[in-house]
Amino acid sequence: MGVQRVSVCQVGDLEVGEMRQFTVADKEILLAKTENGVSAIAPHCSHYGAPLEKGVLHNGRIVCPWHNACFSADTGKHLSAPGRNNLAKFPVHIEANTVYVELPEEITEHVTPELVEADFEADKRTFVIVGGGAASDMAAQALRQNNYQGKIIVLTAENAIPYDRTKLSKAYLQADEVGEVSQLRSADFYKQHNIEIKTSAKVTSLDVEAKQLTFGENETLGYDALLLATGGAVKQVPVDGSELDNVFTLRKAEDAKAILKAAKQSKKAVIIGSGFIGMEAAASLKQQGLEVTVVSPDKVPFEKVLGESVGKLFQQVHESNGVEFKLDEKVKALKGNGKVETAELESGEILSADMVVVGIGVKPATDFVEGLLMDEKDCSILVNQYLQAKPDVYAAGDIARFPHFITGQPTRIEHWQLAMQQGRIAACNMVGQQVMFEAVPFFWTGQFDLKLRYIGHSENYDDIVIQGSLEDKSFLAFYLEDQQVMAVSGIGRDHDIAAISELMRLRKMPEANAIKDRDIDWLEELKAV
Repeated sequence: MGVQRVSVCQVGDLEVGEMRQFTVADKEILLAKTENGVSAIAPHCSHYGAPLEKGVLHNGRIVCPWHNACFSADTGKHLSAPGRNNLAKFPVHIEANTVYVELPEEITEHVTPELVEADFEADKRTFVIVGGGAASDMAAQALRQNNYQGKIIVLTAENAIPYDRTKLSKAYLQADEVGEVSQLRSADFYKQHNIEIKTSAKVTSLDVEAKQLTFGENETLGYDALLLATGGAVKQVPVDGSELDNVFTLRKAEDAKAILKAAKQSKKAVIIGSGFIGMEAAASLKQQGLEVTVVSPDKVPFEKVLGESVGKLFQQVHESNGVEFKLDEKVKALKGNGKVETAELESGEILSADMVVVGIGVKPATDFVEGLLMDEKDCSILVNQYLQAKPDVYAAGDIARFPHFITGQPTRIEHWQLAMQQGRIAACNMVGQQVMFEAVPFFWTGQFDLKLRYIGHSENYDDIVIQGSLEDKSFLAFYLEDQQVMAVSGIGRDHDIAAISELMRLRKMPEANAIKDRDIDWLEELKAV
């Protein structure tokens, strides 16, 4: 394959800490200038292809503007989730203040990280991962990235290899036809790197003293180190009629397929719950042309998480797109002849329904767990800052209750990005690295034209400061606890959220009074760190 040497720009065209996308020789590249010089890398995030030029570069670290994935500007290495692959890097030469880049005829933007080859004779250990989601997939890759050569066995209750669960309530439900979900890695990838995935392998018991699991049809499996990453089990609405056909929960790929199939044959849908799954499903089904009604005991959608004013904005956008709400209300019963036909509310109102989607949350899927410290209320697994529950036993994702990144208080968070981050850190510690989990949580949601990003975590905020305009859908909302910024959400301010995420990671966020007193240029604030 031939290589072409092309002139891109002058060295002085970029300042230190600046990155810019160029098109040269009909190819797109990103130049980044750090304290180490100028580098040339692929210009799009390896997660969903966001233009990294619109993100933030600080101290050699690129933050994606869409979903907070991070990369090294100097090497293209993937540093933090989401996404899994590195960015391609191209040789740079500087002659007479001109930046030249060597480009191949064909560019592969995203590159699989270097993974060690398994050698079961050299390393006779067996590491087992329970769960087939984001945390387990990232952990399996990270084990090979960190030179673990022994057996990796992933047990998942689902009949599928790991897939992108975040799309189920959004893009998948908006599809024209029922198809396959997006896999995180191909079956060939797992085979090539000797990562054995056992599907339809539900774990039924765990003996931590004997280091043994029981799964499937009473099969047993021993382990040297164990990662529990079973995620959440959906809650079903506790009313008569919940067993009727066309009453769905949404957690797995098979759920999404069934919902989409039903939607193609339905005219009216009732959504029970106004959390993220319920509201995303409502938006998706409305876009499929259905009449959609959301029933929720909440007075405002998302009020507990995002605050009343932000929650009302989401409600208004849904209503402007034709979604109806029955708030401060509960479903009393679902009725029909084998298949749901109506939803009866506690107020006595009857809603016609060809289908019902229940989105009232999940609980940690830890029914099989014994011998570990668990939270009394929700049965999540208590772990330390290394995500360790007991020697050689780790937990990550929805089931893990870990020290909060600021307060140190035991915290459980149901975020896709966080699960991936924890999977990576747990893998590092399974191989003996002693890496603390200190990442800042991040999540996103997309509903109609609203794209919200949220960085941090606050369950007990006592004040919210809004900068910008809710009406114009361009704002930042700061969630304060005891005059400390614990979390920030934003719409139309992706660049600012990326900068704020770095300030939070570095523990350099301004005090609450500074935010209340003035509008802040967040990129300049970050540069000053």
